[in-house]
Amino acid sequence: QVQLVESGGGLVQAGGSLRLSCAASGSIFSTNTMGWYRQAPGKQRERVLVASIATGGTTNYADSVKGRFTISRDNAKNTVYLQMNSLKPDDTAVYYCYADTRYGARHWGQGTQVTVSS
Repeated sequence: QVQLVESGGGLVQAGGSLRLSCAASGSIFSTNTMGWYRQAPGKQRERVLVASIATGGTTNYADSVKGRFTISRDNAKNTVYLQMNSLKPDDTAVYYCYADTRYGARHWGQGTQVTVSS
């Protein structure tokens, strides 16, 4: 099992920045990738960014955040970060961290609310 704890959400004005953290514990040796989804009110969950633990490569799945959001990881701390700059009201959502293991399991964090005011 992999446990994920997110932090860093909150209320920010449009144009501001936030950094979300996702700390992993448990069977972290089995983790292949970690990333972030978000879910806005009334919308489906959307995959945002993914980081490969093995290669360090990252993939952006959401055109709406290109050039504004970046994902990074600190293997020593077993933590993945989502740096969000130039935030827009449309970025308002609950942000979920997830981890995929080499055994095909997906684990989720509890989610952290990000609210961007105009």
